[in-house]
Amino acid sequence: MAKDSITLIDNRTGKSYEIAISYGIYPLDGAAIRASDLRQVKVSEDDFGLMSYDPAFMNTASCQSRITFIDGDKGILRYRGYPIEELAERSTYLETAYLVLYGELPTQAQLDKWVHDITYHTIIHENIKKFMDGFHYDAHPMGMLVSTVAALSTFYTDAKHIFDAESRKTQTYRLVGKMPTLAAFAYRHSLGRPYAYPDNDLSYTGNFLNMLFKMTEVKYKPDPILEKALDVLFILHADHEQNCGTNAMRCVGSSQADPYCAVAAAAAALYGPLHGGANEAVLRMLGEIGSKSKVPEFVKKVKAGEGKLMGFGHRVYKNYDPRAKIIKRIADEVFEVTGKNPLLDIAIELERIALEDEYFIKRKLYPNVDFYSGIIYQAMGFPVEMFPVLFAIPRTSGWIAQWEELLLDGEQKISRPRQVYLGEDTRTYIGIEQRETGKTGPTSPKRAA
Repeated sequence: MAKDSITLIDNRTGKSYEIAISYGIYPLDGAAIRASDLRQVKVSEDDFGLMSYDPAFMNTASCQSRITFIDGDKGILRYRGYPIEELAERSTYLETAYLVLYGELPTQAQLDKWVHDITYHTIIHENIKKFMDGFHYDAHPMGMLVSTVAALSTFYTDAKHIFDAESRKTQTYRLVGKMPTLAAFAYRHSLGRPYAYPDNDLSYTGNFLNMLFKMTEVKYKPDPILEKALDVLFILHADHEQNCGTNAMRCVGSSQADPYCAVAAAAAALYGPLHGGANEAVLRMLGEIGSKSKVPEFVKKVKAGEGKLMGFGHRVYKNYDPRAKIIKRIADEVFEVTGKNPLLDIAIELERIALEDEYFIKRKLYPNVDFYSGIIYQAMGFPVEMFPVLFAIPRTSGWIAQWEELLLDGEQKISRPRQVYLGEDTRTYIGIEQRETGKTGPTSPKRAA
């Protein structure tokens, strides 16, 4: 009997089965069995075999990846092995994006070419502008972004050559380069302002701020502190392992759809309030609390089950989210430029009380990345509708990296999870005249008199 295995005994039949255990780079954290090995556990020859039932993938690994490592219990996040703290302090977003996509930090020559190729793919086709003009004035910026990213598929038909490495590289330049432009144009459309074109003399985040906020000035000059803060925020959001958006990217990508459609699917997942809209919920909560003095009363209500503590806790992190610590540090620099967001004092007091309260400590509810990011975005002048858009721009590099890893993984097939069927067994069709009222599906509503 192999040491790295488990033995299952099926009490229905008395049979035992030996199933191999495989490991990730951290054996205690990454041990797994192959779900397909459970198929051999059968009651009879015509039995389908045993399946694992795991709603929401709470304990199921859908892939093997070399991109991002998270240890939620210890509060660790690394891209390609590099701690997020070091990247946030010393790197830039585009350098980090290169790392996430290609596995190594670039040389100076590689970085210069990468930045050049991204910069010169920021312009979008004029017909995309016309497409955007068709949206209603109050269209949500994220809805516009999802739609226009998908529309790029019809402009770049060469993107369908997904197994051509050069084609994938070109689509990467286009997606990483054009996402800020699409996002900024969606924002300008929502305000009824004319579109501001990219400025190739500016950095990635500086150019994004230019396209967002440029008015009548001939040359927009972004504030260097805000430019750097946004760059750090982009680094923190570049990838985050197999979350809902990434899972959507991989699922759609597994059908061999082009990357624009797959990114649109990932962005659509991010559009949901449980994924990309969490920092908006934090702002709403802080606004409802109203003042620092009312924080103890709010905490008391949360403990009594009369409210929710938004921005605390995480599906993966059972410790302080490392990204939240970094964001908290850069908040002071941002507020020196913008003026302090009045919600900050409430947030700091809420964090202080929660981290000292046994109720929250026992439940491992620590601040996550959304707790402070919304406050910073709001201080920089972004409306809450733009928050998920600001998430989608940097996450594009991670999505593409995950998509390409999927394509090149020989074990991957089109995504098609199993189900546990709980419906009716075989039934005989009954004519409509013989069916009893009330035993079929919903009936048409009665017309008003």
